[in-house]
Amino acid sequence: MMTKATMTERTFNLVTPLAHKATAKRTTDTAGLDTRDRSGAVSLLTDCSSRQSDVDSVNKRSTRLTQITPGIRISTTETRTTTTRITSSAFAPSADQNLRPHADFYFEELVQAYLDCRRNKRNKPSSLAFELNLEANLCQLDEELRNGTYRPGKSICFVITRPKPREVWAADFRDRIVHHLLYNRISPRFYAGFIADSCACIPGRGTLYGAQRLEAKIRSITQNWSKPAHYLKLDLANFFVSIDKNIVRDLLAKRITEPWWMQLAEQVLFHDPRDDFELRGDPELLRRVPQHKQLAKQPASHGLPIGNLSSQFFANVLLDALDQHIKHDLRCKHYVRYVDDMVLLHESPQWLNAAKADIEAWLPKQLGLLLNPTKTILQPVDRGVDFVGQVIRPWRRYTRRRTFNEAISRTSQMPADELFETANSYFGLLRQATHSRHDRTQLANVLRRRGCCINKELTQTYRKLAKTKETL
Repeated sequence: MMTKATMTERTFNLVTPLAHKATAKRTTDTAGLDTRDRSGAVSLLTDCSSRQSDVDSVNKRSTRLTQITPGIRISTTETRTTTTRITSSAFAPSADQNLRPHADFYFEELVQAYLDCRRNKRNKPSSLAFELNLEANLCQLDEELRNGTYRPGKSICFVITRPKPREVWAADFRDRIVHHLLYNRISPRFYAGFIADSCACIPGRGTLYGAQRLEAKIRSITQNWSKPAHYLKLDLANFFVSIDKNIVRDLLAKRITEPWWMQLAEQVLFHDPRDDFELRGDPELLRRVPQHKQLAKQPASHGLPIGNLSSQFFANVLLDALDQHIKHDLRCKHYVRYVDDMVLLHESPQWLNAAKADIEAWLPKQLGLLLNPTKTILQPVDRGVDFVGQVIRPWRRYTRRRTFNEAISRTSQMPADELFETANSYFGLLRQATHSRHDRTQLANVLRRRGCCINKELTQTYRKLAKTKETL
């Protein structure tokens, strides 16, 4: 006998808080019918425009839809009740996409990375070229990062001669944006674990912070210079070119748990700029760099390029292990580090000698690094501690004499068109010291003899105005 069941058709919006209410109303309308073979799940509607048909939940039969509306629709048929549900028709990733980690960053983060990258460099040619078609370039970089086709570009290599010949590697502008993107996401979790005595390339911890931190520790251990104490100054040999990338990778993996961010960190870390680079400047300068300090002379698994934000950050991650060893294993209370220069303070020189022997044995085993024996100093603090370009003596801190003499020599001989930036840089460096009035006065006298104007605080010079012809 044929029976016909008539039911009311209801439509509900598939909003998450209302999903269970919609399911309950459907159950009420179909009370008494056989629903054992039907699922009670309700899925969110993401893209219904690409859906072509529904499937009968009882006999797996496909039926054509004449109208698609969000919600649950209950249809009426003879001798059989059919429940049709609209489910998500989002694009299903392929097998290769399933293997690739999901890029879980927002486009706003990429924009912020670009803004950070161009800060103080907006007039550089590479920055101007990228900004010329900014939106398209950012969108293309975003697409490459998300689909896994991003590859670092060509680097620029040049040589600086002050204070000594040294290679500098500058990544392409778009690659520096990626460095900032990675740095902005992962650096806070690492900085939270760094000790307060590590400086350099950390927000708020520059050379002035390092000098003030060391001076405070010296005053603490000597009780305001009333008791004797000694300091041990150590330096790492050929630091950046000796860094083992595999050790850095293991340290990064301890705190980067997201697969995509770890993959990006590895791509930046293991990228070898020597594969594709442009040499700028005089090639003869490159020969002045000692071979043991050249990145090209190191194996592929060693060495980080000097000049990139990522290299500075990775160096801090590596040396944080040394900081933890000195603070917690050696229990050195008074200790400060700036990049690869470190100072340990103690009342006993014998204790400092034992600490040096321990660090000397620990470094090669754990980090693959060595101390530079020619730059190891152990002496009383009363003789002055030379650190981050300043000399700390009882109740005063002044600029290193070599730096001051170079400032006087350069500003008295350099071309006038370069004088403004260089002079203000030296003024900024000199005023970090507590006893620098005399040094700033001598620098100001040199600049005045060259026709420059100086403010009364002796902290800044001004540009010369171009002379214009008087009009009658």
